[in-house]
Amino acid sequence: MRPTTLVRLALAGTRTDTARVVLTALSALLATLAGLAALTVLAIPTPLATDENRNRWSEQYHNALLVEPGLRGGTAFTLLMLMVPVLALAGQCARLGAPARDRRLAALRLAGATPGQVTRLVVLETGVAALLGTLVGLGVYLVGRDLLHRPDARGQLALPTDVLPSTGVLVGVVLGLPVVAALATALMLRTVTTSPLGVSRKAARERGPGPWAGLLIGAGVVSFAVIRPVVYRFDDSEELAWLVPLLFAVGALAAMIGVVIGTGWISYHCGRLLRRHARRAPALLAAGRLMADPWAGSRTFAALLAALIFGGGAAAQRAYFATKDQLEREQSRLVGVDGGANPFYLSTMDLVDGAVAVAILIATGGLIVALVEGIVARRLAYAALVATGVPRATLSRSVAWQALAPAVPAILLALTVGTLLGQGLQAEVSAGGGSTTICEASAALCADPATSGQYTRIVQIPEVQRAVPVPLEHLAWLGAGALAAVLVTIGVGLLFLRVSTALDELRAA
Repeated sequence: MRPTTLVRLALAGTRTDTARVVLTALSALLATLAGLAALTVLAIPTPLATDENRNRWSEQYHNALLVEPGLRGGTAFTLLMLMVPVLALAGQCARLGAPARDRRLAALRLAGATPGQVTRLVVLETGVAALLGTLVGLGVYLVGRDLLHRPDARGQLALPTDVLPSTGVLVGVVLGLPVVAALATALMLRTVTTSPLGVSRKAARERGPGPWAGLLIGAGVVSFAVIRPVVYRFDDSEELAWLVPLLFAVGALAAMIGVVIGTGWISYHCGRLLRRHARRAPALLAAGRLMADPWAGSRTFAALLAALIFGGGAAAQRAYFATKDQLEREQSRLVGVDGGANPFYLSTMDLVDGAVAVAILIATGGLIVALVEGIVARRLAYAALVATGVPRATLSRSVAWQALAPAVPAILLALTVGTLLGQGLQAEVSAGGGSTTICEASAALCADPATSGQYTRIVQIPEVQRAVPVPLEHLAWLGAGALAAVLVTIGVGLLFLRVSTALDELRAA
């Protein structure tokens, strides 16, 4: 099959195929913007130390996250975390209209195409859609960079619009994301062989998922718990400087994978509980679906759970900064000094919370795509149930049970793991433990060496330690937002359920 024929077949299809291509391109566009934003932050040059700028700050910006070199890594990491729900959304979009696509691929097999050619066709479709999205994303980034370059009266910038990643980095992002998307598609198709008479898959295991995902979660929590002892033990060792970021990356990845995989275990056992205790048809139908495909919950909620883990860790860090600020002000009042609040870190956490909110919003889009895809894929079964007399309201409640039963415990698990990771970094706050000099006179008397000694006294500040509280209120808001996202998804899915249960669907069988 010639390359031009492959491209023409990849661009052909129904409206569902067009929607899949558009959503895949949109996901690639969002991922490109998030990646380029993070790389732009990392591309900010650090000036040499001078007498006027010993801290090597980039004073052309007025945002401390960009000014201080030590804060740019965390800012870039936060931006990169936005790529997680975007890539999960791309994975959900790739499954949209899968049954119709499988029938189209089977027709190509009947026409003489080989399994390898069919696989290359699907990979090319995803790669071309992702490439279109990355090219548009690069254009939006370059245009936005020019539009947002607005120095203030002091010549300072709000965003790093004066720097640009290298050409190799830009090309790597624009071409790398489509390659990753194409490879992921090929990986998803490794267990699917399109035959001329349909699609054959490997038989699913009859056993439910095991609880071994808890080992990954435990490994992630332990990795975060040992970061502070490692920092204290090897603070001056340049040879082991790589150990802390390695523990951070491995711990976060292990915890995230553990929670996502653990959702399959939760889905299966929620199905067992519903089948054992439920007495009505909606819950029993949902129980059968949850036990038949427990991994559907892992695929559906992956992006949302990743955002909640990050949000739980951010909530724990906010609680640490708030406790530290409160303790320092109490210590200042104890020695008779008016210690004002330091809002920098708390305002920084506001930006992190904004990133979490955007991630949850993007994950909601992935939830909607996944739920609609599942309903459309089973529309013949739903239409057959309606034809035999099952009310549509029963099917609607069944879909709601199937989504909510694993979602609620999975949300609680993700928030708990995120909080444990955050508190593993900072479990307690300490302040004091030194002395300070206080001059109880006017500024002129204190500045005069002849009189300052008469009004100056040294005050010892006792060292105080306080445990960081669990941010229950913040976690409750995160959980409520995630649950609201699931409810919105269910509402949108039920709109498609009514269309998919039309008796006309049986004529297309």
